[in-house]
Amino acid sequence: MAAITVALLGGESSGKTTLGLALDHQLNALGVSATLVPERLRAWCERKGRAPLAHEQAAIAAEQAGEINAAAQSGVQVVVADTTALVVAAYSECVFNDRSLLPASLNAQRQFHLTLLMGLDLPWQADGFFREGPGMRADIDAVLRRELQAAGVPFQTVYGAAEARLQHALRAMGVLLGRPLVVADPLLEAGTGRWTCENCSDPDCERRLFSGLMNSRSR
Repeated sequence: MAAITVALLGGESSGKTTLGLALDHQLNALGVSATLVPERLRAWCERKGRAPLAHEQAAIAAEQAGEINAAAQSGVQVVVADTTALVVAAYSECVFNDRSLLPASLNAQRQFHLTLLMGLDLPWQADGFFREGPGMRADIDAVLRRELQAAGVPFQTVYGAAEARLQHALRAMGVLLGRPLVVADPLLEAGTGRWTCENCSDPDCERRLFSGLMNSRSR
């Protein structure tokens, strides 16, 4: 891929779109040309007015991958993908007990320069449309973690409120771009809430660290 590609993974109501929009805006504001590829599964549901059936999943995954690849060849420096085919594959397993999309989606996931998995610390919010509940979000998260770890695909977990997630993501992007992208929060820079658990997949650990950061802010 010509551009640096960043994948945002997670179940429903996990903060992918919020972080994707913030990253796209902030990168461009900092002089890094970036584009955001939206989630095709969500767009498909809104267009059709229903959730997809099992046999429709493969086409959605292919469309997601195709749009990311096209964006990566468009001349921008960074492509932010508001999810990838791997989330579609995880959805297929959780809803239809169909694991057939996982191998190809994992191969595609290996091509990303940075994979950010949304933590489970944000409260689940209904949207009155397609979201199925916090149980589904946790199930998707479990499949994503299992498959990424089993395939040896590196990923980093982000947690906290919107600003904290953005700063963590920008710090990781700065490493890839070879330049700092944001002045870090003094608390984060001092070590409280520093992103030291990017290889940890324990949701309870994420919640403990997030709670520690919030308690430090309240003092």
